[in-house]
Amino acid sequence: MTRSNPSARLSAIPKTGALRALGTMSGTSLDGVDVAIVETDGVVIHGFGASAYRAYEPVERAQLAAALGQWQGPQVEAAGEIVTRAHAALLAQVLAEDAEAGADQRAVDVIGFHGQTLAHAPRTQGTLQVGDGAALAAELDTPVVWDFRSDDVRLGGEGAPLAPFFHFACAKYLNRDKPLCFLNLGGVGNLTYVDPRFEAAEDSGALLAFDTGPANAPINDLVQARCGQMMDEGGAIARGGVVETGALELFLAEPYFARMPPKSLDRNDFAEMITLVSELTDSDATATLTAMCAAAVAQGMEHCPEPPEVVLVTGGGRHNPVLMEMLRVSLDCPVAPIESVGLDGDMLEAQAFAHLAVRVARGLPTSCPGTTGVRACVGGGVVSVPERED
Repeated sequence: MTRSNPSARLSAIPKTGALRALGTMSGTSLDGVDVAIVETDGVVIHGFGASAYRAYEPVERAQLAAALGQWQGPQVEAAGEIVTRAHAALLAQVLAEDAEAGADQRAVDVIGFHGQTLAHAPRTQGTLQVGDGAALAAELDTPVVWDFRSDDVRLGGEGAPLAPFFHFACAKYLNRDKPLCFLNLGGVGNLTYVDPRFEAAEDSGALLAFDTGPANAPINDLVQARCGQMMDEGGAIARGGVVETGALELFLAEPYFARMPPKSLDRNDFAEMITLVSELTDSDATATLTAMCAAAVAQGMEHCPEPPEVVLVTGGGRHNPVLMEMLRVSLDCPVAPIESVGLDGDMLEAQAFAHLAVRVARGLPTSCPGTTGVRACVGGGVVSVPERED
């Protein structure tokens, strides 16, 4: 991957005022690419713009899955090419549609490109997101901020989760005045506790964030292997099953749950979950994996400094009514999809990286001790600006 010096050409990005930022996200569930526009100065959200989604083709998904857990080699290089190509196509489409529709608005100022996580082991090997931000900047003729996680890991952080600074901005945007939680249920679950009574996201005590445990990834893997389906659509398979409590208890005995946050996971860190349910029927196995996801969240909620007013659920897991009902039974506070407060749960992660791109461009932190365990507040990210002739 090629890189460019973020301090050399930041003059291409306006230094003050709200920017129109386009964020991209390709999560650990390997379903596809989300992109979304946010108007923000890196602190305050001024508004939300267009969004779009591109599903990975089956062959693309298979190649990405084959590269999971690898750090280098031909499969990693091929995965990087797939990710760059898929993002370039969708970004170009959205930029073109935005330009055509918005004669009275300025162009997108910056793109926040997360890339695709293939491996994440912050305490040993580091973190790896593939995709070439510099190539995207050149092809799209727009500055691109990317490689958001590496600087955090180099400074002793977990490198994840990174959406919490955006969650804090969302709480302010919603005019909340009591603590609340954002729960993202993608391939891995992650929880952000937000106290909007603080002035800034980087203030000590304003945020606590961590990965709760596996979420959709093991469920998807199981139903794909057994039933040939990408996911348990609408919780239909789990609804007919019975939770195996013995397997659930063995799952919760994993040392990860005893660790204090911040903490993070790789998509496949709990691969043995499938073994725990291997002798169960399809419905019982799916129900048990779904219960494991909910139980992991309930365990994580014990770390909240105060009981939150509500848990707002984002990510694909909120579409699973069986999982949502398990959460409502397990938690001592209201649980609701994030759409209940007017936000877009399908695009929140992409919107987060739009917001974070502006923070990087403005020299603001994107993680802090309370979100990733990093030693001090850090603004991670590489900035690539398209070369232009004088």
